[in-house]
Amino acid sequence: AEVEMNTMQSSSNCVRNITADQFAGRARDEIEDPRPWCELIRQWSILHPEFGYLPRKFKIAVTGAASDRAAVKFHDVGLYLRRNADGVIGFEVIVGGGQGRTPFVGLTIREWLAKEDLFSYLEAILRIYNLGGRRDNPNKARIKIQVNALGIEEFRRLVEAEWAEIKASPLLSVDPAEVARIAAYFAPPAWEDLPDETAAIDKLRKAQPAFDAWYRANVVGHRTPGYAIVNLSLKSPGIAPGDLTAEQMDRVADLADRFSLGELRVSHRQNLVFTDVRQKDLHELWTELARISLATANIGTLTDIVACPGLDFCSLANARAIPVAQDISRHFSDAASLRDIGELTINISGCMNACGHHHVGHIGILGVEKKGQEFYQLTLGGSSAEDAALGERLGRAISADEVPAAIEALVARYKSLRSGDERFLDTWRRV
Repeated sequence: AEVEMNTMQSSSNCVRNITADQFAGRARDEIEDPRPWCELIRQWSILHPEFGYLPRKFKIAVTGAASDRAAVKFHDVGLYLRRNADGVIGFEVIVGGGQGRTPFVGLTIREWLAKEDLFSYLEAILRIYNLGGRRDNPNKARIKIQVNALGIEEFRRLVEAEWAEIKASPLLSVDPAEVARIAAYFAPPAWEDLPDETAAIDKLRKAQPAFDAWYRANVVGHRTPGYAIVNLSLKSPGIAPGDLTAEQMDRVADLADRFSLGELRVSHRQNLVFTDVRQKDLHELWTELARISLATANIGTLTDIVACPGLDFCSLANARAIPVAQDISRHFSDAASLRDIGELTINISGCMNACGHHHVGHIGILGVEKKGQEFYQLTLGGSSAEDAALGERLGRAISADEVPAAIEALVARYKSLRSGDERFLDTWRRV
């Protein structure tokens, strides 16, 4: 409580996570900061007397950016901040997404919703789910099952009918004054008035290829001139994806204070983000990160692998995930080769619960058990971005030893088939 954290509704069949993307409030492609809306939804949903015993857990994602970095279409409810034809910002509402045993891409239930109607519309969705969702089978209890059993048109009809009865309630109308009050907690920091340092950075990049590789992969444009967003890769070759030592954590906290106005974030791809780095400090920050093995230049590339804990740590898993990720990373450790391959995501799950989001990796890897042995099924063509898609199964399950060679074969085939600067995902879809 002293640091404004709590664990209320972090488990059980209720509204749980309310998430945004890791660049919220800083991204150049953002029309509005989604974080105040996440907090407003949290306050509306926390200890809600009607939704404390839903058929199953419920998760909501919000983004205000053109590029979906929050996997919005794979949540129970996803919200895109959109402008309508008159330029007014509201929400596109997505419902019924999810992964796990029965994966579905979420469907649009409403193209545009006025901000003041957000709570009442969410309430209508949750009421229909609470009344009609299955409670006889935990594997069929998520809202995605209900939406896809009824069909989106029928589910929309039920929600709209419920919404018509409750949307006039003053208790459920979003008060602009309250939005402004909450938004004040997410006010921008005291950014300096800085010149653009791109020319100076380009000289350093030209002189130092290692710095250039890191800058290309890990640095993202900031909405404010003179600043940059920096991704800290937790995917050094041979390291368990997403792992940090206690010493590294202490050092990262120090570096956040020194270089990022005290702010540090976690991405859903198991990396860290410094949100407010002055451009003139980038080279010094890179040097400091390299000293603690956190300057790997691989964000968004083949070795930026997402992996669940797998059989090494999880009692639900059928197979290991971390050693497979480590083997792949060792096979593709050359920075020049990674740049040539380009954007390619690999996600690994040790079981069908999909904690590693294998369904949405450009290459997905699912661990399965066969007669006491660990095998891996590969899928191709998944995406958790705005072009959301589920991967398609490639063929038979293979052993752990065969996985790196299979990835090498897929990459080689991609390179032989791609047209120009085509991404792996684009080539897959075309071919």
